[in-house]
Amino acid sequence: MNPVQRFAGPDARVFVIAAEESGDQIGGALIHALRRELGPHFKLMGVGGSRMVEAGLQPIFPSSDVSIVGIGPILRRLPFLLKRIQMAADAVIRTKPDVLVIIDSPDFTHRVAKKVRAADPSIPIIDYVSPSVWAWRPGRARRMRPYVDHLLAFLPFEPEVHRKLGGPRCTYVGHAVIERLDRLRPAPGERPPLAEAERPVLLVLPGSRVNEITRLMDPFGETVGRVVAAAGPKGVEVVLPAVTHLAEDIRRRASTWPVQPTIVTGEDAKLAAFRRAHVALAASGTVTLELALAGVPMVVAYRLDPLARRLKWTVKVQSIVLANLVLGENAIPEFIDKDSAPETLAAAVLPLLRDSPERARQVAAFATLDEKMKTDSGPPSGRAAEIIADVVRKRRTVPQPA
Repeated sequence: MNPVQRFAGPDARVFVIAAEESGDQIGGALIHALRRELGPHFKLMGVGGSRMVEAGLQPIFPSSDVSIVGIGPILRRLPFLLKRIQMAADAVIRTKPDVLVIIDSPDFTHRVAKKVRAADPSIPIIDYVSPSVWAWRPGRARRMRPYVDHLLAFLPFEPEVHRKLGGPRCTYVGHAVIERLDRLRPAPGERPPLAEAERPVLLVLPGSRVNEITRLMDPFGETVGRVVAAAGPKGVEVVLPAVTHLAEDIRRRASTWPVQPTIVTGEDAKLAAFRRAHVALAASGTVTLELALAGVPMVVAYRLDPLARRLKWTVKVQSIVLANLVLGENAIPEFIDKDSAPETLAAAVLPLLRDSPERARQVAAFATLDEKMKTDSGPPSGRAAEIIADVVRKRRTVPQPA
């Protein structure tokens, strides 16, 4: 491409919507990559958190307004959420952007996209991160086609899944966590071998959402107490990385634990803890893939809200652990609802604190992840930005100085 044709001009408009902490991370990296593709002067509006705002987003409201997960909590706040959905859709329609990018959180972002498509079919819509159609409600794939023009997938098996299910055009761009491998993996000496560690480090990750914290902090605290009591004379160092906006609630809940964890906040402290950790006890979510890529054996637990528990039979997937799905095997033990009693979790964590067959199995599985997740097109945010920028340039190419 001629360099004078590459950048979009100041009249170019991109609208990005992310509705959760994980989406804000993805969106922040995407915005930085878009600026490399389109230049610094295009107009950027949407919904996002602190990372997206720091990258230059002009928010119509913060993503924390709509960061609600679980069928029960969503139903309880439905009137408020419907107002925010309409507010976001109205802003997109009024702005008439060259592209609308929706990031994850389909219960919110897809409702916005449907309203936008109905009101103005000329606005291209790109969905960055596929809904879990391979896990449950596979009919969503075909239903997305009328309002999603291109789906950018995080997981290598998703394009084939959407092809079989009749979903929209889908391209694997790579998972965002790939871009942080150098910050996830320890430098020499950062994570001494178990036999040489003064005390092994147990990482406790009870989730990044209020409803996860509410359900998991107490059983995780009892689990930690059992693990430390049974760990032997060496002891265990317990570290809990907390999402900043939930840190006070986490500190309050952890104050009743039989063993007090070291609570750290912020992305840098979290990643430093990953690099030191020998074992983790984690809620199900993206964090399991981060831990696996960091080489940290783990035990995963999750407790559903009451309404989701009644619908559990609709889940059509062999694991709730994202890392297991990418690995193609259930290498990481997982415990849901009544199976996640503290005594059960502690019994699964303890073998991982020594050089055991259970630990060796996970470490061997993690060694295959790089090959399974590789892309041939650079970092995920860069590839996603290329695709999005190409849509903008096709709609509005304004020559700029080289």
